[in-house]
Amino acid sequence: MAKNVLGRGVGALLPEEGQEEADRFFMCDIEKISANPQQPRSHFDAEKLHQLADSIREKGVIQPLLVSRGGDNRYVLIAGERRLRAAKMAGCDEIPVVVMEQGGDRESLELALIENIQRHDLNPIEEAVAYRRLMEEFHLTQEEVAKKVGRQRSTITNVLRLLQLPESVRTDVVEGVISEGHARVLLRIKEQPDLLREVRDRIVTQGLSVRAAERLCVAKPVPPAAKTGEATAQAAEDLPPSYCAALVNQLTNRLHTKVRIVQQGKRGKLEIEYYSSDDLDRLVSLLARLE
Repeated sequence: MAKNVLGRGVGALLPEEGQEEADRFFMCDIEKISANPQQPRSHFDAEKLHQLADSIREKGVIQPLLVSRGGDNRYVLIAGERRLRAAKMAGCDEIPVVVMEQGGDRESLELALIENIQRHDLNPIEEAVAYRRLMEEFHLTQEEVAKKVGRQRSTITNVLRLLQLPESVRTDVVEGVISEGHARVLLRIKEQPDLLREVRDRIVTQGLSVRAAERLCVAKPVPPAAKTGEATAQAAEDLPPSYCAALVNQLTNRLHTKVRIVQQGKRGKLEIEYYSSDDLDRLVSLLARLE
């Protein structure tokens, strides 16, 4: 398969008409599909799987799975493991698939990585691992990865930095014990393991916000001129620049558009750009789903 269809979705893999389409898109016996050994996702949220299973019971599987032909009239999953697991939970006997005539395990891996990234449902650590695998196994630069997955290069760089965290903290992010914002705060003290453990434990046990965790990491003596009166109040209200930068990075990664935080004393505003009416609808839909 030509690599220029990667990242364009299932539609790019289907011919416009003819018998070939019927051969490649059909309802497949779910028991004939084997899991993808190259699956980039390592964590599946049980509650979200149950929610997807409920949706499948009501409406069926809307987007076909992408598979390749295996031996003994079986198929190997390339992309769509979350849908496959939820369909089994929903008791489906058949599931829609598109058969991809692909050139080997490496191309299968590349497509699986890109498809998972573009669906926006990997956790930040899995996303970072997927970027790293694209770079290491396909000898791509960050700029090339950004073009393949439709991200800005700065987004790739910021997500990859999460892999510098200790394994225990990365596991916390994967399991939802701490947020991506908390993880970015902890990156600042990754060279101070004792302090990192202390701040991490306080985040978990005390339910600290990202801003509160940031204050623990950047605590500095207050200048004499700011110890009394209005200056002290202003200093307490100002958001640290590094905290604002972490929030902007987190929102940019989640919304895939430009975001700005503008401080105005105790108040401020959050600016989110959109580029068309469709893009606005996309952002509204994303924001409505955020908890």
